Amino acid sequence: MRRCCAGSWPKSRDDPGVTAGPHFLPYGRHLIDDDDVAAVTAVLRGGALTTGPAIPAFEAALAAATGARHAVACGNGTEALHLAVVGLGLGPGDWVVVPAVTFVATANAVRLAGAEVVFADVAADTGLITAETAAAAAARADGPVRAVLPVHLAGQFGDLPALAELAGARGWTVIEDACHAVGSRYDLGAGVAGAVGDGRWAAATAFSFHPVKTIAMGEGGAVTTNDPALARRLTRLRSHGVTRDAGEFLEPGQAFAANGRSHPWYYEMVELGFNYRVSDLQCALGLSQLAKLESFAARRRMLVEQYTTLLAPLAPRVRPLAGTPGVTAAWHLQVVLIDFEALGTSRDAVMAALHAAGIGSQVHYLPVPWQPYYRRRYPLASLPGAARYYARTLSLPLHPGMTGNDVGRVVAALGAALPA
Repeated sequence: MRRCCAGSWPKSRDDPGVTAGPHFLPYGRHLIDDDDVAAVTAVLRGGALTTGPAIPAFEAALAAATGARHAVACGNGTEALHLAVVGLGLGPGDWVVVPAVTFVATANAVRLAGAEVVFADVAADTGLITAETAAAAAARADGPVRAVLPVHLAGQFGDLPALAELAGARGWTVIEDACHAVGSRYDLGAGVAGAVGDGRWAAATAFSFHPVKTIAMGEGGAVTTNDPALARRLTRLRSHGVTRDAGEFLEPGQAFAANGRSHPWYYEMVELGFNYRVSDLQCALGLSQLAKLESFAARRRMLVEQYTTLLAPLAPRVRPLAGTPGVTAAWHLQVVLIDFEALGTSRDAVMAALHAAGIGSQVHYLPVPWQPYYRRRYPLASLPGAARYYARTLSLPLHPGMTGNDVGRVVAALGAALPA
């Protein structure tokens, strides 16, 4: 039995909206099967609700799914970003390039570490950062740039090889924000193929498992990396900076008994960390959902293909997000670009008409440098690509519980909501 659930949670990065009846289609929601329920129930009936065996099991499965050597699970995608930024040593005095179109968490993770953000423009038809816009942003930084955080918006990424080449030439660290992109893959030819999170171009990759993402843990996140030392540090940082590894102890007089063995109760806090632990309940659900990652991703791709076909008669008034060659996205969002101003209507009016037809929609995202906190902190740069993208973007329903008839219903309602 499958359970498709739409929440009525407070507004957040991925608020699916409040349901408006049994046939309301939110823009995103999770899909739960009986095996998912059984996995969580088994933990509830077992001996460990947290810090138990489900956590390393999930981490091993995620590492295998992405092709990374290590995965470190945590409470949500924001924690994953913050752990990666702190774990890689970024802090006060450092500047980090962040795309203007993303959720605030990407930039906030940098600020929470004490580093500064410089916002890069994005391509107007994809919302993605490029090597050129990253370099232009770096020229505006008031200090040394040490990292760049490309965001895989909607599940796809842009020219990551070019961005990584730029970062390598300038001594920057690359941290991927792949919170939209678990399950996305690439094949760029000449044997350059793999999965997002495999570490080919980045020191660390952050994922989110919020209910509207490709797989759900309720809340949950993870960082993948190929660096064993970084994985150990991330594991330590997520639990207060505490270690029980005798090889890391710094106070041997306190740690070891006369026989040279460490005290069985002993632990050390070797650096300031966080309580970013994830529970066995979350990881049990995540492990069960991860087994369906490929089928969920394939279902999302099929729905996006149906959207593309059915939206074609609405062109050029409406067109889907431009795709990236060589990337097989596990689409998180069904984004369409609509020139509302040219049509003589507003996005508010279109969203209201869709809602009246029982269809949810959302906007991803208001450019982060336009947020009050960042407006006060940094001079407002000219970002024409981000402005153009934001002015036209609208996210339509996309989740694996949808049918082809649902897609047809959405497209018909959208067509009716637009001026002729």
